[in-house]
Amino acid sequence: MTLLDLTARPVPTDRLATLPVVIVGAGPIGLAAAANLVERGIDFVVLEAGDDIADSVRAWGHTRLFSPWKHLVDPASRRLLESTGWALPSPERAPSGRELVDEYLVPLSRLEPIASRIRTGAEVLAVSREGMDRTRTANRSATPFLVRLRTEGGVEELTARAVIDASGTYRSPNPLSSSGLGLLGLDEVADRVQPALPDVLGRDRAAFAGRRTTVVGAGHSAANTLLGLVQLAREVPGTTVTWLIRNAQAARVSSSADDGLADRAKLGDRVAAAVRRGDVVLVDGFEILRARRGADGGVELVGQRGGELATHTADVVVNATGFRPDLAPLREIRLELDEIVEAPKRLAPLIDPNVHSCGTVEPHGFAELTHPEHGFFIVGMKSYGRAPTFLLATGYEQVRSVTAWLAGDLAAATNVELVLPATGVCSTDLGDASTGGASSCCSGPGC
Repeated sequence: MTLLDLTARPVPTDRLATLPVVIVGAGPIGLAAAANLVERGIDFVVLEAGDDIADSVRAWGHTRLFSPWKHLVDPASRRLLESTGWALPSPERAPSGRELVDEYLVPLSRLEPIASRIRTGAEVLAVSREGMDRTRTANRSATPFLVRLRTEGGVEELTARAVIDASGTYRSPNPLSSSGLGLLGLDEVADRVQPALPDVLGRDRAAFAGRRTTVVGAGHSAANTLLGLVQLAREVPGTTVTWLIRNAQAARVSSSADDGLADRAKLGDRVAAAVRRGDVVLVDGFEILRARRGADGGVELVGQRGGELATHTADVVVNATGFRPDLAPLREIRLELDEIVEAPKRLAPLIDPNVHSCGTVEPHGFAELTHPEHGFFIVGMKSYGRAPTFLLATGYEQVRSVTAWLAGDLAAATNVELVLPATGVCSTDLGDASTGGASSCCSGPGC
């Protein structure tokens, strides 16, 4: 048997069998993993860096998801909840992130078998093997994982039989720089740069009202923010909205009658209309090189456009450039990642945005998520690396398969079946429609 033998069943040693599975992240996918482990009778601990469960979802909770309720609830979680009298909300309606938390994730997290195993305010700093760095091989798969975390009380370590990393990517956005490196000059203007999906009509309204805002990014997170800003501009004089992208043509978001998620298609239509009306000023083909403080106290983005040096000025910049996995805590774990999208090697061909133009992602489970590190899995949005096509239903099927494998039920783990809504043609070209091109099915939250 090799470390990559996908037919190998996990046979824990006597000591491993006494240890829990560590789940990193108490968002929708992490809690789904917990529910599946409850049904399998496997002990676990959920570590959430935030002060409450689904901390990242709460940050963009004002945003409405594209998927309706019927695609947003994990089957194992639903069985546990319904045993207590819980009922699925209106199946065909798409909730906001806040509704997802309040009406589903909070009740799930309060079920006794799960609630007693959640630790909030527990930031995972690193994962390794007990007494082993990544260079040591002998007896590696029989050695417990070592999880180092920071809590209010200090730094501590836990041992585990397996680790499921469902920490997501919302807290690790792509940089504004077109090179993919940290933006030069960011420290100088950091107080004027907002993360993706700010609540422009609510919590964060004061940061945008009466100001010139530039949204950087070409996906659905950018589109949601643009529409919120357009509404704010109607309410507050002096509010202006600019959309800056690096592509040589206008950004592309789903706008197709073939899209199985109607709300996603409507989003593209609404943004296109806002650009045509002049409510949003489109600046395309702009490669950002650095930032600096402007003479008026705003932000100057310095870059190239059309082969020439260009400068764009704004009071506020929203970084909606997408997300990437934070791999730093996994330095001592043996990972096998695709060199392009940083997803598990076997999963990457199914989701690579360079070749995947929003077709339905094939069902996949533990086999596509396996790494050379026996018993370690990255699931959920983080498993997609830098690819922007993730749907919650996909993550639920991932953890169902992974937990079946951990339970030694290879048949159930291998029998991966998932029906996703068709994604249609995901290209809306606000410039020359003949040039077309692929784009993201769903960039970050809101899927």
